[in-house]
Amino acid sequence: MAKERANPNEKMTPDLPSATDVFVVGGGPAGLAAAIAARQRGFEVVVADGMQPPIDKACGEGLMPDALEALAQLGIRLSTDEAHPFCGIRFLGSSLSADADFPFRGRGLALRRPSLHCILLEHAARLGATLLWGTAITGISREGVHLGQRFVRARWIIGADGANSRVRQWVALNAGPRPRLRYAFRRHYRVAPWTDHMEVYWGLHCQGYATAVSNDQVCVALASHDPALRLETGLHTLPRLSARLRDAATVSTERGALTGNRRFARIWRGNVALIGDASGTVDAITGEGMGLAFRQAVALAKCLQSGNLANYQAEHRRLMLRPWWMARLMLTLDGRPALQHRTLQVFQEHPEVFRRLVALHVGALPPTRLLWDGLTLGWGLLTA
Repeated sequence: MAKERANPNEKMTPDLPSATDVFVVGGGPAGLAAAIAARQRGFEVVVADGMQPPIDKACGEGLMPDALEALAQLGIRLSTDEAHPFCGIRFLGSSLSADADFPFRGRGLALRRPSLHCILLEHAARLGATLLWGTAITGISREGVHLGQRFVRARWIIGADGANSRVRQWVALNAGPRPRLRYAFRRHYRVAPWTDHMEVYWGLHCQGYATAVSNDQVCVALASHDPALRLETGLHTLPRLSARLRDAATVSTERGALTGNRRFARIWRGNVALIGDASGTVDAITGEGMGLAFRQAVALAKCLQSGNLANYQAEHRRLMLRPWWMARLMLTLDGRPALQHRTLQVFQEHPEVFRRLVALHVGALPPTRLLWDGLTLGWGLLTA
């Protein structure tokens, strides 16, 4: 079971400083990761968010091995007292399934999003970041950040305020290809975990995701292109997952969010940089959103220290490349039951193909293998 954590709302909001090195707009996981990485390099940091912690959001709640490595670079190492382990990924269709463990005996960890948020904010506070909760940001300028009638001078401003970022709008960085977004919903069920893998269930109109977050709770999410397809209805189209949840009590309210691959032409201008969903997204099918934000935070702090945000643009593109292409590859199965069936056949007959794709997915193989394994998988589908 997860350890009891202090209620962050019990902490007094600190006085507002008149100036700081780095001002982070948005106190979700991406913003807190940016604050932690900046503090590690000696910057004075202020984080402000209009909400009160802990902040929840619809997501699959699993952290892949590469996400845990990035989290360790921020000085956070989760234990099984705080999170629930899983050892790989399993794909399930209507009648077939295939699974692969993470390479090098690696493991992922899953925990409730509010618990992760508390861990991050406590670490940021321990490092000396100033955290302002319930604080609305009303604008930015080259000199700093406006909080209503108050103003904080800042050398650097980081927009970590989510997919609908106002910071991105204020600095005119919205240009980019029009994305095809999907609708995702998430709920938790009280049921004993039935597997030590993160599971992806493939259906005609949606995908279901199941990840155990404790010894008696499973996080279940569903994503589709249909805005009217809610989780309960979608589960009826995924009988194998629905059967696992029969008679299981729900322990959280249903939460929804948009998901999809979204890129922007630029993610910085002047002294302003974007991170996390504000800087672009990858589809939730990858499970890479959190890990990507943690890696971006490390890269951004390094570029702030050198004073060169152009380098952050290049590193950001490199970091996005693998999960973006993995999402594209997996979503070729979306809405194609015959292709789903043939793909799972190939994975069953050639398990090494799925193992390599999982290794590639978590960064244990170079991206150049994506082309080779894509061709191998394509050949297998043609001859299946």
